[in-house]
Amino acid sequence: MEAESHSVLLVSRDSKIVSQISAFLVPPLFELTTTSDFNEARRLATERTFNIIIADSGDGYDTDFAINIADSYSTILLLVPNEHFDEISYRVEGYGILTITKPFEPFYFYNMVKIAIAVQYKVQVLSSQTTKLKVKMEEIKLVNRAKMLLMSNMNMSEQEAHRYIEKEAMDRGMKRTAISEEIIKTYG
Repeated sequence: MEAESHSVLLVSRDSKIVSQISAFLVPPLFELTTTSDFNEARRLATERTFNIIIADSGDGYDTDFAINIADSYSTILLLVPNEHFDEISYRVEGYGILTITKPFEPFYFYNMVKIAIAVQYKVQVLSSQTTKLKVKMEEIKLVNRAKMLLMSNMNMSEQEAHRYIEKEAMDRGMKRTAISEEIIKTYG
């Protein structure tokens, strides 16, 4: 099985940190985009979805960027100075942001990236399941609306309306939603 590439956005004004992280996150496993400008990072994050966003909070109080993009599908790692770690970590953890102390040990950083990848997989699975549930709910609403129209216009019971939609779909080789849409066009 071929290894999947992970897209990473690194935002830091510290060239030493950019250099250290760039040495870890190498192709083909990682596709790294770097910027030192938080406004540019916001633009990049709106144009595409990154698997992981690593934001360097500078002195520890520049956390607005991480909080503002926390509702994206990206896993966010926030680099904070050791002396502010507890305070900032407590403040951002409710947004789902993972914090890493800086300076960081290479092994610790590597493990946090692995955690971020695992979190990203979980987010993708949950997002996919949510999308499927939304589609299913819309289908149920559509079929229920068609049943209600059959019940009011054709004087059918709910069971008769349900059976009618099922039978039409089977007889005509169509989906229940297509039959329901026809009913809604006719009686809606």
